[in-house]
Amino acid sequence: MALLALAVAPAALAASGSPRLEAFFQSELKSADYQQKVYSRVAGKWRQPGPKGSPALGRKTVVQAVIGRDGKLVSATVSAESGSKTWDAAALAAVKKAAPFPPLPESYTLSTLDAHFHVSWVAGP
Repeated sequence: MALLALAVAPAALAASGSPRLEAFFQSELKSADYQQKVYSRVAGKWRQPGPKGSPALGRKTVVQAVIGRDGKLVSATVSAESGSKTWDAAALAAVKKAAPFPPLPESYTLSTLDAHFHVSWVAGP
C-alpha cells in the first residue's frame, strides 16, 4: 500500500475547504486503467454532507475495502475516523454504492484486492 501525507494550509489561511478523494491499491495491482475505473466509480458516488457534516480542516476518513475477483465488494470498513460521524458515513456509503466494481484484471493473480479510500477535507480549491 502507498502511504499518504497531506500538506494542508493553516486553518487561519483557509476561507473554506473542499473534499479530496485518493485511492491506494495493493502493490501487486499494476493496472492503472483498473485503478482509475475503481476510483471513478467511488468518486461518482461521493455525496458531501452539509456544512455541519464536514470534519475539521485537514482531517480524513479512511475506508478499507476488499474487492473479490468478480468485482463484488467483500468488505468495507472505516479504519480511520475524521471526527465527523456524518463524513465517515458518507465516505463508507460512497464505496458501498460504487460496488460492484469491474472484475479484477487477469494479470492480477490474487483472489482479492485491498483498496484504501481516503476522503479528506482540505484547504483551498
